Amino acid sequence: MTLDNTPPAAPSPARRDFLEASWLALGGLAVLGAGYIGLRFVGSSLTDSAFGGVIIAGRLEEIPPGTVTAFPLGQFFLVRNAEGGLLALYRKCTHLDCVVTWNATRRRFNCPCHGSQFTEAGAVLNLPAPRPLSHFAVIVEEGLVRVDTSQLIERSTVQAEDWAYPPPAEQP
Repeated sequence: MTLDNTPPAAPSPARRDFLEASWLALGGLAVLGAGYIGLRFVGSSLTDSAFGGVIIAGRLEEIPPGTVTAFPLGQFFLVRNAEGGLLALYRKCTHLDCVVTWNATRRRFNCPCHGSQFTEAGAVLNLPAPRPLSHFAVIVEEGLVRVDTSQLIERSTVQAEDWAYPPPAEQP
């Protein structure tokens, strides 16, 4: 038996080049995939650009007392009470941020996740929600209703001061 002490032949440069090119291509695909996901995320934020700024909800005379109107892009419900006050309620439950729905028949907001319920002023009717629905500032100027969604107003109780009332000269 003879021993062959010759070292194995080094891989040919063609094989080494192929492996290097394969790893570079795989890395490039990973970068492109991450870039695509990033652009999709930014793109979805751009299409939802209404949220986080001032939204024109409409003319005051177009929003009758006793109504609740959903503004999906603004992520709020605009409530106008019988006295003409306006309240923009954030659509997320204060328990675990599930999106609440408005039940017009029962005149209350319902959380589909854990059963919390809220009045049209956002007060808690049924637990487990720990506090009332948050809201946004409502501004009424020259007959135009605007909602500022740039700052969420959290509250521990429902107050009469939460409602925005148009100046007497602007009430229909």
